[in-house]
Amino acid sequence: MASAIPLIGGIPAGPELLIILLVLVLLFGANKIPKLARSTGQAMGEFKKGREEVEDELKQMQEGDDVSDDDTTEEVDAEDAAETETETETEAEKNA
Repeated sequence: MASAIPLIGGIPAGPELLIILLVLVLLFGANKIPKLARSTGQAMGEFKKGREEVEDELKQMQEGDDVSDDDTTEEVDAEDAAETETETETEAEKNA
């Protein structure tokens, strides 16, 4: 049986990698490649740092929701009681 040949190859190795590196050197020059690699690394670090901050905020919000659910329920009950008193007073004034 004939094996299937993938249309898109995997990670370039051997001669393909050398050709890619040669093209990079021709396009950017030997001096700029380290600068590009350094800036790419810094950008990846900033992205990771930002992602971790967002994850921490989400965890804090989830933990805060668990604690504040009881407080929120009490606040809603107090608001409902105040609205009920106001409605009762309004109805009493209409009937009088």
